[in-house]
Amino acid sequence: MRTEYNLEERLIRFAIQITILVESLPETKVGSHLGGQLLRSGTSPALNYAEAQAAESRRDFIHKLRIVLKELRETLVCLRILVGRSMIADLVPLNECRELIAIFTKSIATATAGASRDKHKP
Repeated sequence: MRTEYNLEERLIRFAIQITILVESLPETKVGSHLGGQLLRSGTSPALNYAEAQAAESRRDFIHKLRIVLKELRETLVCLRILVGRSMIADLVPLNECRELIAIFTKSIATATAGASRDKHKP
């Protein structure tokens, strides 16, 4: 397990891995289609996380984190399809994506619990 807690840097590195992976895909209909999808969903988490850092409220922050998680889940499925088709062999992005999903699932739960506590304060 990594001890890297700078999520923005970690998401940027993940996005870079995704761009490199997409450029290595074969120029076929499948490679083009999945590559385009992966490029969008795999780079989006870093960009949306940066937006979350400037959220206007806790609710806005949680909403943006949920978008990050949604994009990570989409990326994971795309990576699994590519692995299943033997179009990629490097499992590092797949494992990193799973770790990021776990981090953001927990972060959202924590932020949501904090929002619930704030509602009940006098």
